[in-house]
Amino acid sequence: MEQFYLIVGHVGQLELLVPQGARLVQLRIKDAAETELRRQIARARDFCAVHGAQLVVNDHWQIALDLNCSFVHLGQEDMQTADFAALNRAGVRYGLSTHDEAELERALRHDPAYVALGPVYPTLLKQMKWGPQGLERVTRWKELAGKTPLVAIGGLTPERLPGVFAAGADSAAVVTDIQQATDPEARCRQWAKACA
Repeated sequence: MEQFYLIVGHVGQLELLVPQGARLVQLRIKDAAETELRRQIARARDFCAVHGAQLVVNDHWQIALDLNCSFVHLGQEDMQTADFAALNRAGVRYGLSTHDEAELERALRHDPAYVALGPVYPTLLKQMKWGPQGLERVTRWKELAGKTPLVAIGGLTPERLPGVFAAGADSAAVVTDIQQATDPEARCRQWAKACA
């Protein structure tokens, strides 16, 4: 699994940043009409195919199936309604969000391509009902997840990566550190280099 996992909120950001070295990118679109979702997901799918990057569609697993996307990410609420049998039949891999041991146990029963844990550090992205999990929790999660890859997310920076990987994470997901950088393209290259 790629160590650098980029998360973007619009296909335009994806098209700007994938050429800077992101090989695993999640398109996480909130609050858009279905026609716009379909347009952006199809465009992202085609762009990633051309650039040799893996697209992960956040939440919208039905659209991902319709558009022949090969990877989705589901949060705990999405897991309640997702048709895992349909995803498995179509060969679609999925990553699952987890925040506590009960959620992790539930996620692992679905044999995911990865499990995500967050926020590892304080995050500016959104109000979270969970406080920072910390590196010790990353180590514990990796022990419990076993061979299933572990994605760390939340408050990560290139400077924090050595500690996150040493704690057991297989991949580091980033949103705000790149999106809020004065030069997102340069910051993306820095991440790619740090994970090379």
